[in-house]
Amino acid sequence: MLSQHASIGLFKPLFAAAVEPANGSLVLAGVLLSLVVIFLASKIGGELCARVDLPPVLGELVGGVVVGVSALRLLVFPEGGEDGSHSLIMHLMQLTANLSPEALTSVFQAQSEVISVLSELGVIILLFEIGLQSDLKELLRVGPQATVVAVVGVAAPFAMGTVGLSVFFGVPTVPAIFAGAALTATSIGITAKVLAEMQRLSTREGQIIIGAAVMDDVLGIIVLAVVASLARDGTVEPANVAYLIFSAGTFLVGAILIGRFLSPFFVALVNGMQTRGQLLLTSLIFAFILAYIAAVIQLEAILGAFAAGLVLAETEKQHELEEKVLPIADMLVPVFFVVVGARTDLSVLNPLVPENREGLIIAGFLLVVAILGKVVTGFTVFGMPGINRLAIGVGMIPRGEVGLVFAAVGSESGVLSKPLEAAVIVMVILTTFLAPPLLRVVFARADHASTTLLEKDSNSSVTLNAGLVDLESAEPESK
Repeated sequence: MLSQHASIGLFKPLFAAAVEPANGSLVLAGVLLSLVVIFLASKIGGELCARVDLPPVLGELVGGVVVGVSALRLLVFPEGGEDGSHSLIMHLMQLTANLSPEALTSVFQAQSEVISVLSELGVIILLFEIGLQSDLKELLRVGPQATVVAVVGVAAPFAMGTVGLSVFFGVPTVPAIFAGAALTATSIGITAKVLAEMQRLSTREGQIIIGAAVMDDVLGIIVLAVVASLARDGTVEPANVAYLIFSAGTFLVGAILIGRFLSPFFVALVNGMQTRGQLLLTSLIFAFILAYIAAVIQLEAILGAFAAGLVLAETEKQHELEEKVLPIADMLVPVFFVVVGARTDLSVLNPLVPENREGLIIAGFLLVVAILGKVVTGFTVFGMPGINRLAIGVGMIPRGEVGLVFAAVGSESGVLSKPLEAAVIVMVILTTFLAPPLLRVVFARADHASTTLLEKDSNSSVTLNAGLVDLESAEPESK
């Protein structure tokens, strides 16, 4: 007969098997509660902003901040050092399901990972949708201008930030380089969503911004690889940099060329199918394959999704596919923006905390550099008279999740001091929240100026026509 300890040891795997499904159902419950919070935050925030003529995406970001670590703490993540004990959702689950502290932590980490994956899936769908709404021919036409904007948008803030931190604040070289690199990022997701909401995506300005933001994303990945290598080893590996440049260029060009070659077969395949969802699912398969390839070769998955959208936008199925993707985007894209807001810790803006004060001073400098370094890019556009250069520059301002990635890498490597890390986070927060309303303002002013000019031309024409009529009627009398 087995002893008590032996019996427990024998049946331990069975106990574990029984516990796992229970935890699995609780993870699902946590995910569902988190999604309820996310959807409520996105709709309430978006509706409030829409009613005061602000981009709804700004409301989604603000809604995320309200439910995140900065306020209600309904939505928190392990990356911020959380274990779930301060999450109101986890508290509710602990009360209703009687979770042990260990089970609570396990469920919290699992449901946080699921929400993070849904967030990443949301931005992939967003970039696929943006690609569908973009004109590849127009993107290629504005390619030289977009390239100049992207290169200047990386070089100008990086140089100004690195030199300024070293000269004015005495920051050591490597941390200054890392903080300067964080200034180079552009959040294509935020800018693209604002442009789409304003129906400016297909304009010359919109296409230059999107093209430049895509290139900026590629350059940002390369810059991040360089500074991460510098932080880790104190040296830069030229082979790694060369690989990233080659793989990025080859992937983007190759994906578009091969995709355009295969697009007739894609249309024929879809037309030959007889089951439900043939267009949507086939398109998503194509998009996810390109996103996977991009991620595998150390690029961003969103670049693959964007390339897939560009290719499928050239087919006869474009408008039908846009309608099919819209409900998927309406469900997943808000997850991305609310999560970005929820992860934003506004406590670094509190000047009453002594550790924050130095960071806030540096943050003021970084914010000025972050804005000027991107706004100047619009004025480098050449060969396009009458284009809204200020709108192009403002469209490149938001750093969003890309800037937070730089801050996270710098924090993990130990390169950034606490004040400098806080300064980078503040810069990311403010550029992310300032850009959407600024973009709305600069486009509105340009529209107003154009309308005023047209009215003046119209009035001048009416006056001129009236004068000609008077002259014609006066001629017989003089005779």
